[in-house]
Amino acid sequence: MFKIWAKILKDGKIIKQLTYERDDRFTYSQFFNYLTDICEGLDIATPVLLKTHIFNYAKFSTVRFIPRDFAEIVDFDKLVLDNIT
Repeated sequence: MFKIWAKILKDGKIIKQLTYERDDRFTYSQFFNYLTDICEGLDIATPVLLKTHIFNYAKFSTVRFIPRDFAEIVDFDKLVLDNIT
């Protein structure tokens, strides 16, 4: 079981958040699927996922997506995913 706290920040304030929980084991090969589920729950576009994003999540238990990581225009400063397991 694992939990990911997803939050959308604009001007340094949380404007939307979601706690994503799964009962199965966390696997990095499924990270894009987790990210897609989280973005659907927050009703935002899914960002482009790079190896550096996965490495940052693995090493620091957090990853940040900024507007240039999205193919579409977004109305926030960053999307942050934190491991809260």
